[in-house]
This record gives sequence, C-alpha cells and structure tokens, in this order.
Amino acid sequence: MFFAIVLTAWVAMHAYVLGRTLSLLPPGTPRRVTTAGVVGLGLSYLAARLLDRGPWTAVARPFEWLGANWMGVLLLLVVCLLAADLVTGFGLLRRAVPAFRAAAVATALLLSAVALVLGHLPPVVRQFELTVQGLPPDRDGVRVAAVSDLHVGTLLGRRWTQRLVDRILALQPDLVVVVGDVLEGNNQHAARLVPELSRLAAPLGVWAVTGNHEFYAGLERSVAHLEAAGFRVLRDGWAEAAPGLVVAGVDDLTARQQFGAPFPDLPALLAGRPPGAVVLLSHTPWLVAEAARAGVAVMLSGHTHDGQIWPFGALVKFRYPYLSGHIQVGGMHLLVGRGTGTWGPRMRLWRRGEILLLTLHPAAAAGG
Repeated sequence: MFFAIVLTAWVAMHAYVLGRTLSLLPPGTPRRVTTAGVVGLGLSYLAARLLDRGPWTAVARPFEWLGANWMGVLLLLVVCLLAADLVTGFGLLRRAVPAFRAAAVATALLLSAVALVLGHLPPVVRQFELTVQGLPPDRDGVRVAAVSDLHVGTLLGRRWTQRLVDRILALQPDLVVVVGDVLEGNNQHAARLVPELSRLAAPLGVWAVTGNHEFYAGLERSVAHLEAAGFRVLRDGWAEAAPGLVVAGVDDLTARQQFGAPFPDLPALLAGRPPGAVVLLSHTPWLVAEAARAGVAVMLSGHTHDGQIWPFGALVKFRYPYLSGHIQVGGMHLLVGRGTGTWGPRMRLWRRGEILLLTLHPAAAAGG
C-alpha cells in the first residue's frame, strides 16, 4: 500500500508539472520531445536501481545521479507551480498565467541550484549540554557523537565516508552512536565501505541501530556489514557501555510498521538493566512518551531529515510530529537529527546535514 501511494503521487506530480510547462512552450515546439524527456527523467532512478546489479553497476551510476536529483527539482517545480496557480486562480486570470508560470519554473530551478550547493557541503557539528537523570557524578562530561541517515553507498561513496569519519574522530568523543540508515542501495556497495566505517572508534565503543533502509537492503546482510565495521548493533536490547551509562536500541519502527511487525515493549526491553542513565537509539522518533515513562534519559532519532528540501518538512511533520531538534519530553531529552547525509537528491534547503555532539552532566551536579 505504501509503495502504491508513492507511485501514484510520483505519476501525478509528473503529470502536473508536464501539463503546466507544456503551456509555456512556443508554438511549433515538438511537445512529444518534451514529454519524452520528462518521462525519461521520471524513470531514470528506477532504471538505476534495476541496472545496479552485477556488470551493469557502472552504467547505473549516472542514471542514479540524474534520477535522484530530479526528485528534488520535481518537488520544487510542483511547489512553485502550485503557488503560481493559487495566485492566478488556477487559470482564471488568463493573461497573468504565462508570466507567473514562467516565474515559478525559474524560481524552482534557482532553488534547486541553491539546494544542490547546500547538499554538497559537509555536515555541521551541533553541540548540546544536557543535564541527565541517573548519570553518576564520575561520568560528568561524557561526550557522545551521534550521526544518522548516512546513506552511504553510491552517491555518498568512499571519499565522503572518509571525510565524515575523520571529522567524528577529530571531535574525540567518548561514545559514538549511529542511529540508522547507514547503508544505501544494494549490499555490494556497502561492503566496499566497511573498511572506512571500521575506522570509527571511541573509548566506550561505537553503537548502532537499524534504519528502514537496512530493512530494504536486506536486514541480516546489512547488520552483518555494520558488525564487520566494528559497530555493536542493538536490536531491541541494551548493554552497559560503562558503569552508570546504558545504551539501548530498537530495530526501526517505520520498517516494522510497513512490514507488519509489532513494536517493542520498552519497559520489558529495559528490564534488568543496571543503575545509570539510559540512552535509547531509535531511528524513527516514535514511542517517545513511552520511552520517557520507561525511564530513558536521552532518546536519539533521525529518519525525518528535517524534510531535507523545504517545504517538504511540512508534509513529513504530519507523520512524524517530532521533526528535528532538541525537545524535552517529561524528564527525557529527545534529539532528532536532521541527518548527516542525504537520501535521494544531494540537495538540502535550507539546513545542512549535521553531527550531534552531546556533553552529558548528572542532574545532581547542576544543582550544585
């Protein structure tokens, strides 16, 4: 059902953009050529996925780049052309229609260029000082580096991964957490990047959970790649990273919903843990209230990309109310990262990807 809805929306968006842009063509322009071009752009990403097997992988790469970035351009074209339709009363102001539609197309292309530039800039580091319930005094100042939504594979390859790992290591965190959607595409590409990912290291370990894209690429094989990189993958479980600091993690909730798997029982999952602060990793920012009631001190999520391309975040927020940022839920800190990499288009509008750097302090220390 999910993919049927996505496919229907994809076809409708192309039909809308094509109908509006054909009206701008000068008389005598071959419309079939324009139509074929738009249809080809719409099919290019699917073609890349079909070709991305065995000997055809090299052929798939340019199709993937073209099709992925066309997604972003198409979204901005729909938004800008829809704004032009609203201003002109969907064609009632006939004399104004061509000018407004032409301005809409120009604006969409300009925004696409800006988004491409921002999408290719390295992620920023956002720092947070958090007062955490349950953290013992001897853990005061522990530093946690958190990344999510790397989507490494083809468009984000070895060089990008190498630079990201170098930046994380330069932060000198005590603990590194990778909050899902590490891999993108088929596992053939992911396997090539395991050596780069394996350079990630921290005194208290590198911990990870699955995202929905690990499910799509083949869950067991994806987990095997993460473990080969030296990540400790938490699948509905917890572990003591150090006395007084527990890291817990769940398999992705969005994928579980899509595949009809039940959500975890957080109180049961956390039962039997030793005393200390609990940091919960959940790729999808759901079960937030349940996590707070279960005694989680810090919950780290991703998945939403903060919409990635404005104003898509307004739609994402309907399904994921906690879109991005730091939110206090009861006594728990929820941090939803806007993603370190990008999915689909190498585009972001207006916010760049991010690495979160958290410094944890015990609640008692704040009072003193």
